[in-house]
Amino acid sequence: MSITLDEAVALITLEADLLDHGHFHEWLGLYTPGGRYVIPTDPDAEDFENVLNYAYDDAEMRAKRVERLLGGRSISAAPPAQTVRLLSRYRMLADDGDACTLRCAQYLKELRQHRERDYAANITYRLVRTPDGLKIDLKVIRLLIATEALTAVSYIL
Repeated sequence: MSITLDEAVALITLEADLLDHGHFHEWLGLYTPGGRYVIPTDPDAEDFENVLNYAYDDAEMRAKRVERLLGGRSISAAPPAQTVRLLSRYRMLADDGDACTLRCAQYLKELRQHRERDYAANITYRLVRTPDGLKIDLKVIRLLIATEALTAVSYIL
């Protein structure tokens, strides 16, 4: 059974809501066990294992990232930032029945220590249908400013 655009958008909208409201443990459950969370430094990169990335997280690294954010052991996360992200321009790039690739735009507004920052990105997701429902198998966040100097990001993009 093909994954519909509505199903895919519902999952990534849920992800955005969980992240903006700090429900990081629930966020972890949106991924497959082998899923990756990637923020490349090169917006044209495809071979993420062999290039420098801001993040290239497997399940263990995602869990550690959440632990740092929630545990107060990350200087860049104290105090925690407030975020609001807007997703738009959804496009289904591929669908083979059990998996699909979807691309969208994300605009994120951060408020931390009375300072606002904006981040725009193109995000590509690979979503797979599992016995537990639709899951994220890959999320690639291609920041518009990926090749510029990036300030400390104290949350999950």
